[in-house]
Amino acid sequence: MNLIDWIGTFAALITTVSFIPQAWQTFRTRDVSGISLGMYSLFTVGVALWLVYGILLMAWPIIIANSITTTLALGILVMKLRYR
Repeated sequence: MNLIDWIGTFAALITTVSFIPQAWQTFRTRDVSGISLGMYSLFTVGVALWLVYGILLMAWPIIIANSITTTLALGILVMKLRYR
């Protein structure tokens, strides 16, 4: 891997890992009162589009990070719709 790949991989790792505490707390407590439906809807669509972009480029750091983040964001979005 070259320096650009390392930077992309590290950025993908950090942004994905930073999302996990919020997702974990939401799944554990089922408290979605502080989550904006509009923001999470747009966020989920945006992350899904990053995933498509990564797939089109065959950029594995983008694909892996956004697969994980899209899954977590969809889970939180479903909980927001179910428990509001």
